Amino acid sequence: MTRTILHVDMDAFYVSVELLRRPELRGKPVVVGGTGDRGVVAAASYEARRFGVHSAMPASTARRLCPHAVFLPGDHARYAEVSAEVFEIFREFTPLVEGLSLDEAFLDVTGALRLLGDGSTIGHRIRERVREGTGLTCSVGCAPNKFLAKLASEFAKPRATSSAVLPGHGVFCVEPGNEIQFLHALPVQSLWGVGPATLERLSRLGVVTVADLAALGTDVLVGAIGRSHGMHLAALARGEDDRPVEPDRAMKSIGHEETFARDLFTRDEVWKEVVRLADGVAGRLRRAGVGARTVQLKIRFATFATITRSVTLGGAVNTGPALCAAVAPLLDAVDVASGVRLVGVSGSNLGPPSEQLSLFDEFSDDPSPEAWGSASAALDDIRSRFGTGAIGPASAMRDGAVRPVRTGEQQWGPDQTG
Repeated sequence: MTRTILHVDMDAFYVSVELLRRPELRGKPVVVGGTGDRGVVAAASYEARRFGVHSAMPASTARRLCPHAVFLPGDHARYAEVSAEVFEIFREFTPLVEGLSLDEAFLDVTGALRLLGDGSTIGHRIRERVREGTGLTCSVGCAPNKFLAKLASEFAKPRATSSAVLPGHGVFCVEPGNEIQFLHALPVQSLWGVGPATLERLSRLGVVTVADLAALGTDVLVGAIGRSHGMHLAALARGEDDRPVEPDRAMKSIGHEETFARDLFTRDEVWKEVVRLADGVAGRLRRAGVGARTVQLKIRFATFATITRSVTLGGAVNTGPALCAAVAPLLDAVDVASGVRLVGVSGSNLGPPSEQLSLFDEFSDDPSPEAWGSASAALDDIRSRFGTGAIGPASAMRDGAVRPVRTGEQQWGPDQTG
C-alpha cells in the first residue's frame, strides 16, 4: 500500500519562540544562539537570512554580515517546552510521529486518510492547529516516503532573497506517480549523502541534477564512489526509501559538551570541567533509568583539531564518580598544554545500571558503588526540590557558586558573559 508521509518543519523555530516573548522584534533581523565570540548561530529570522546569516555559522561572522541584527542567547529549556506542545498536536493526527529534533518530525498519516482527508488536507489542518495552539508557523512536505517528504517540505517553507522574504507554499505534496518528475529536476546535492567530496566526484562525471545521476546507471555510480554509497544514491535517484516512521526510537547516548570563553591549558582546569560535565551526564542517565557501559571523552583544541577517546566498562554506570573514574585515564593520555576550547563527556551502550565491585574494592577507602548510588539519589532529591544549582561537585565550583550543567544550555557556545 502506498504510504502518506508528512515532514513537518517549524519555521525559524528558536527565533519564532523568542518573538512570542518579544513581539516588538517581528519583521527585524533576529539571530538566536551563542552571542559570544565563540558562539554559533542556532537560528536566524528570515529577515536576517537575507544578509546571508544561517544556522551553524559563527556568531562573529553573523555580526559582520548583519551588524544591525538583534542577537539573543538561546533558551533550550523554553524551546523544549514549546516543542513538547507542538508534538502533542502532531499526535492528535497520528500516533506514528518520529521526532528528528525539537522542531521537525515525520508523521505517517496513512491510517488517518479516510477520517481526515488526503495528505494535503491533513497538512493544512496541522498548520492551523499549530498556529492556534502555539502561535507558531510550520511548513509541511507530503510524499509517499520519508526522503521525498523532507525534500517537499523545503518547497513549502518561506524563502529569503537579497531583496525580500517570499512566502512558501505552506504545504507541498509530491503525489504518487510524480516522484521522478519532482526529483529529477533537483540539483544532485539535494540527495542525502551527497556532501562536498561526493559532489566533486560526481561533477567530474558531468552530474549536475538528480536526472544526470540516474542516467549514469548503477554500475557507473558504484565504480565512481563505491558499492554501498553508489547503491544508496542510485535508490534515492529512483525516489526509493522504504524506511518506516519510527515513533519510539531508543535513546542511543547521553552527553554534555561545552565550549569555553577562554582556552584551558592545564589538566587541572580541564579536569574540573570533566567532573562537572560527568555529574550532569550521570543525572540524565539516572532520570532515564539507564547506565552507560561505554564512556567517551571529547576534546577540541584551540586549533579546532578534535579527538575522542572512549572506554567500555564491565557494567553500566550512572553516577558521577564512576563516570569520572572511567574518564580520568583517558584525560591523562591527552596533552592539553596547547589549549583546549571544548570538552565533552558522554555515555553510550545504554542499559540497566549495574555498577560492579572490582576485585580490590573491598580493600579500597573509596565509597562502594552502593554508597555512591545512595548519595546520587540524595543529590537528585535535593535538585528536584531546590533546583539544579542547589548542589554540585565542590571541585567544579566557581567563585563559591555551583555551576550546574543544563541540557542544551551550551550547545551554541558561550554567550558574551562567557
